Amino acid sequence: MDQNFVQGLHALLVQTTSNDTASLKAATAQLNQDYYKNPSCISALASILASSPEEPVRQLAAVELRKRVNQNSGNMWTLLPQINREEIKAKLPDLILSEPNKLVRHSAARVIAAIASIEIPLGTWDQLLPFLQQTCTSTQAAHREVGSFIMFTVLENIVEGFQQHMQGLFILFSQMLADPESIEVRITTVRALGVIAQYIDSDDKAELKSFQALLPAMIQVIGQTVEAGNETGARQLFDVLETLLILEVSVLGKHIPELAHFLLQCGGNRGFDSELRVLALNALNWTVQYKKSKIQSNNLAPSILEGLMPITTEDEPEDIDDDAPSRSALRIIDGLATNLPPSQVFPALRTLIMQYFNSPDPTHRRGAMLALGVCVEGCSEYMTPLMGQVWPVIEAGLQDGDATVRKATCVAVSCLCEWLEEECISKHTVLVPSIMALINDGATQRTACTALDALLEILHDGIDQYLQLIMERLASLLETAPISVKAVVTGAIGSAAHASKERFLPYFQPTMNHLAVFLNLTGEGEEIELRGITMDAIGTFAEAVGKDVFRPYFPDMMKHAFQGTEMASARLRECSFLFFGVMARVFGEEFAPYLPQVVPPLLNSCKQLEQGEEDLSVSIAEASAAFASGSSPASAITVGEEGANGNISIELEDTDIDKLMEVNSALAVEKEIAADTIGTLFAATQSHFLPFVEPCVLELVALLPHYYEGIRKSATDSLLEIVRTFYDLSDHKEWVPGANAPNSVDHQVKDLINHALVPLLDMYETEDNKSVVSSLCIGLAETINKVGPVALEERHETVCRIAIQILEQKAFCQQDPDQDETEEAPEDQAEYDSVLISSAGDLVASLANALGADFAPAFNGFFPLISKYYKHTRSLSDRSSSIGCLAEIISGMKAAITPSTQPLLELFHRALSDEEPEVLSNAAFAVGLLVEYSEVDLSQQYLPLLAALRNLFVVNDQSSAAKLNAKDNAAGAVGRLIVRNTAVIPLDQVLPIFIGALPLKNDYLENRPVFRALFHLFRTNGPALYQYMDRLLAVFAHVLDPSATDQVGDEIRRELINLIAALNQEDPGKVQAAGLSVFLPGA
Repeated sequence: MDQNFVQGLHALLVQTTSNDTASLKAATAQLNQDYYKNPSCISALASILASSPEEPVRQLAAVELRKRVNQNSGNMWTLLPQINREEIKAKLPDLILSEPNKLVRHSAARVIAAIASIEIPLGTWDQLLPFLQQTCTSTQAAHREVGSFIMFTVLENIVEGFQQHMQGLFILFSQMLADPESIEVRITTVRALGVIAQYIDSDDKAELKSFQALLPAMIQVIGQTVEAGNETGARQLFDVLETLLILEVSVLGKHIPELAHFLLQCGGNRGFDSELRVLALNALNWTVQYKKSKIQSNNLAPSILEGLMPITTEDEPEDIDDDAPSRSALRIIDGLATNLPPSQVFPALRTLIMQYFNSPDPTHRRGAMLALGVCVEGCSEYMTPLMGQVWPVIEAGLQDGDATVRKATCVAVSCLCEWLEEECISKHTVLVPSIMALINDGATQRTACTALDALLEILHDGIDQYLQLIMERLASLLETAPISVKAVVTGAIGSAAHASKERFLPYFQPTMNHLAVFLNLTGEGEEIELRGITMDAIGTFAEAVGKDVFRPYFPDMMKHAFQGTEMASARLRECSFLFFGVMARVFGEEFAPYLPQVVPPLLNSCKQLEQGEEDLSVSIAEASAAFASGSSPASAITVGEEGANGNISIELEDTDIDKLMEVNSALAVEKEIAADTIGTLFAATQSHFLPFVEPCVLELVALLPHYYEGIRKSATDSLLEIVRTFYDLSDHKEWVPGANAPNSVDHQVKDLINHALVPLLDMYETEDNKSVVSSLCIGLAETINKVGPVALEERHETVCRIAIQILEQKAFCQQDPDQDETEEAPEDQAEYDSVLISSAGDLVASLANALGADFAPAFNGFFPLISKYYKHTRSLSDRSSSIGCLAEIISGMKAAITPSTQPLLELFHRALSDEEPEVLSNAAFAVGLLVEYSEVDLSQQYLPLLAALRNLFVVNDQSSAAKLNAKDNAAGAVGRLIVRNTAVIPLDQVLPIFIGALPLKNDYLENRPVFRALFHLFRTNGPALYQYMDRLLAVFAHVLDPSATDQVGDEIRRELINLIAALNQEDPGKVQAAGLSVFLPGA
């Protein structure tokens, strides 16, 4: 070897370790130019690694040596003469054993791994494995530590070459997991096993069994690491655990109960370091997310909740971004509620909440309230009938003597308002005064304002009695409160405007004057947040007072929004985009002149590269996998040479991708809002948006594979919104249902449909997020209903397959590696799972609507899949959506439903005796449609059907909206029965109830069958209606009221006005008394 070459290289490496930037740059340039392109640099670097007296130089030599070995896919290594390669392979392992510095040892170990990745597949390094086995079983702990680390790094690079030795390795690892002296050996062994796990095939039962036999020891090592307070090791091992949890092969299997118990013990042990406890609890959260079928089948939720509740009583940090065991525990409670059937979660949790809330210790009462708040999202439907037991706890919490309990109760109220709207509205007389009292208390002011904000968002007309009091109090807080409170106060004022609509008008201008100063804030943190919330609130004002009142403020507010897009704040850009969407909705086509200024920032946001996308050698797919799993590659960012493509490469070693993703989270939310706003703008501005359609569609399609599900969902929604709006603007005739019906659309519409649907359907195949798939189903259903059969051309079977997979619970997003493919999914499921099933039902109904009679063959396959969701053991949502879906299918297929009349009728009969009004409502709708469209004579069924429907008419003013809706649907069903066969209906018994249920108050669509029945009776059996004439004329006046919302539609309105004219011929006095003269011809 040329010693001058070695010495020159050594001198330059020394130079690069200096703090002189100019010197470092010069040395780096010379190394790249004169040394690193020559294969001889590999031998020279190996020599320097072996002989340099300076640790930083040896470390740098090791890092650069690994890079050179890997350069150009290993080509530089193979260009080195074989004798030199053999020499390095022979000396390097022993060299590492004698290296005193741990960092240098680790870097040198990675050199061995790099060489192994080239040599092992060629079968040219048979000496490596025996060396590793010998070193890993050495009598010297230091040697075992080196051997285990080399083994780990080699396996990270190349598992395949060792697969024939796997059983021997498992035996070796079982010894290493029990290393008597070195925890480092035990930690590194678990990491090595984490790598091997990723290559185990589900069909290789022997390997799987051997691996699983080591799991108890692996879990024990994680416990030892936490106990020793070894944070670095614990992080590495929890990463391994999270990797095992997300593998498609169920390596953890039967060990889930043991693992959950262990993690709960670690997380609950207050003697351990707080950060290590958070790691354990986060791993438990992943266990709940990814192993929910095992958690469910072993009924682990009650014992997990029992272990979590004491943790919820611990102190929370002031900073909302800081993690703590208490916050992690609440996240797991949320995870249990949203991932498991509520029947497994809420009963056990309710018992614990009551127990903790009755404690004299305020931290226990606070924990109970926070646990109640976080469980609502996943248990809202299940909780609804039990709210009578919950409200006394809430009311007591709002009056609690401890401020932290009162604040926690405000948090719980906010959650209840979001998920149990009707229940909270019914309690406004208790909630509003209690929350207003807490707003007057400095200790609870901020959280009380947040609770008020949530309540006002849903209060609607109920706000009238409180509006003046609320606005006076909030206006004074805008003057006096600290800036963090001003932000929530501004949000609450926005919600007050949302609830009060035009009644907000007296407060509009004074409030605008108050808020104006906030629009000029530029300081980081709280100032930017207040400015953004102010933009949101003013947008809500515009919707409340209307465009004519808001118009004087419109140009100036748009200037502020544009300024927000130009500031270096993702949060302000997000708020500006939301504001653009609101202004477009309020001003419609008047917004069009702003489009050339508005659309480019939206597209720029969609296009902008996120941290690391432009220069990391890790792919975005790899980064997103790490983001999703919580795992991360194992080793230091080294910025160095140009890669093979000439770009600077940044290598991920000893660094955490989670950090990278944290930086990107604000940007991801901004992109989500930008993507969503694009669809809103097109729908609002119509043809003015056409020049922007193509670039917007291209960007939205490009976002479909994004790692963040919120962006995928927004891109999906906007793409389908664009398709529907484009179709509306095109020159098209009303479509005719049928697979081969003569429907045609403009070629540009067809091109757009293809451009959007092809990538969307591709996305479905690998989409793992249920809410994204649910949005896709709902969006596709709306698009198919709008565009008709043209949307299904050449993709009818694909769309059917999507719906079938979801209903069979076998879609990619529903897959569970712990569940056998042949095994039926459990009937009891999480409420979010029911939402997905319901969206698939919407998709099936749209297919029936578009295909009409041609859907009949497919219906035979769909019927059992849909009807299985109507069982008494199923949730309310499942039962309701099953019957509702079948009703919509009948509406689409019409007479083609005839062959299935009998099984459908039997199912609907059962549903008409359900205890839930939502199900009864859909059952009434369904049975009415079946009678209307089936060609089977169902006359003999009329009396039992009328008897079943009779119960739905029993309502009063205090009845729930669901019961009132069921009454309206029952009226519609009776109307359909009357039209189909009046002769078999006992009108003397039916008409008093039928007409007594009018006018309909909730479901105006049912006015169509109701009025068709009335028109039919007037034509065929007029005298039967005479005794009800006064009542009917009052109903007619109600539905024709020009100041009210349209309740009947143009066709019914025309026929009703003709009927009034005819009735006027017979009894003009009654028509005049009813106030209907204004509708007479010539009036």
